[in-house]
Amino acid sequence: MARLIMWNMMTLDGMVEGPGRDISWHEDVWGKELEQLSTEQLNAAGGLLFGRVTYELMANYWTTATGEIADFMNAMPKYVFSRTQTRSDWNNTQMFGADLPGTVARLKRENAKDIFLFGSADLAASLIPHGLIDEFRIGLNPVLLGGGTPMFKPGACVKLKLLGSRTHSTGLAILRYEPPRQTSS
Repeated sequence: MARLIMWNMMTLDGMVEGPGRDISWHEDVWGKELEQLSTEQLNAAGGLLFGRVTYELMANYWTTATGEIADFMNAMPKYVFSRTQTRSDWNNTQMFGADLPGTVARLKRENAKDIFLFGSADLAASLIPHGLIDEFRIGLNPVLLGGGTPMFKPGACVKLKLLGSRTHSTGLAILRYEPPRQTSS
């Protein structure tokens, strides 16, 4: 059974994107270390999970990009949740519109390799109350944007356990957390 791993870049003030969906601050920490981490994560992945907005940004970029990471992104199975979009022209993409928790639980059962949730803060916020995210990986970028889209939305308190941390020479801190294990009653 696959785990669902949320991977996101976040600013020190908690934003996943700045005003106007700006993510240019990712370039501040991009380098060999983050490229290697990206390759390692894609090698470990059995699929990628996106909300519609992140999917559109990814599809617009990766379908014309070249290189090792582009090859991974284009070949990898992709699962997209959207209330409005029902079809995709991006290779190996399945679109879903309903039963988010049930569909994600099924995808986890059907995949042997981990599924990575990239970006998609709204989708992550919808999954957290259902206990479907098994690990939170956050690339903490040492920048304060002062506004934008927060990574986490208001909701119930969830205490996380630190699994590990490491820093890159660019100042990026990679933090790994897991939520408490769900128990059946």
